[in-house]
Amino acid sequence: MSELSKQKPEVPVIIIERDDEPAIDIAVAGKKRQWLRHLANVAVGLLMLALLFAAYKLAAYYFVLGVPVSTSPRENIEKLKQPATGETAEVRMTSDSILGVTLDIYGLHGLKADIELREPDKWDRGVFLYSRCADYTSNGKYLGSLVVQGQDLQSDRSRLGYMAMADGQMVIGISRSDKVKDYVCGRGGSFFRQFILVSDGVLPPRFMLHGKVERRAIGRIGNQLFYIATRQKETLWDFADALREYGFTDAIYITGGNQYGFYRDRNGNRHDFGQPAARSRAKGKNFVPWLVFRALK
Repeated sequence: MSELSKQKPEVPVIIIERDDEPAIDIAVAGKKRQWLRHLANVAVGLLMLALLFAAYKLAAYYFVLGVPVSTSPRENIEKLKQPATGETAEVRMTSDSILGVTLDIYGLHGLKADIELREPDKWDRGVFLYSRCADYTSNGKYLGSLVVQGQDLQSDRSRLGYMAMADGQMVIGISRSDKVKDYVCGRGGSFFRQFILVSDGVLPPRFMLHGKVERRAIGRIGNQLFYIATRQKETLWDFADALREYGFTDAIYITGGNQYGFYRDRNGNRHDFGQPAARSRAKGKNFVPWLVFRALK
């Protein structure tokens, strides 16, 4: 046999490829991607709305107070930075009757204020007027923010009125911000919060205290601060309305309406007011915060 006849013929290998994958519908895939884009856009929109709502609530918390505000925290800080100008230290007392409410009005001149945790002695000739300031509970908790000579004893912004004292200056204002409080802390000054009585010549829409008792307040006309007390028992609304009518731009509540205190005239003579029997009965020694006015120089 020839060599050619001895060779085995090659068997061809046939590979059959089968595509079992279903055909992709391009139109369906496009619609799916479009739907996902719409879903992502909705999610982004909802997130933006949530952020805007949170920003609105935060702004409302700090700036929507229910009353106009005459002096911003920044402006009050600038006032506290001004050098204290000297004048004769004295308390000028006048009386007036407004809307049937008799007011004793004590002008604070040549004085600086601070908060002390020990009631002043009536024989202390350096004290020209003193009174209560921040409230406290029977179990020993201060109500409203309180800073005593640089020490932050309580942070509570539920009361929107405040008084701040530092470097011989003192201001009152209306705000939920802690900017003034923080500034006072850094300067070793004092700060407390109380209820609004008058803000920029306007009364708040409602008052938290009811009934008729003797009332007291710190008020401002121009740059002059006054301590005010009623002669008789009054509702808080009638008291605040009388302060507004008298001309106070701002006024904040002071607790201890009939409590004993005194003031000194320009000759240093002491004049008592309030009831000596109406003393603080707080548990623990040196706990009650006293607002004390002393001679600036």
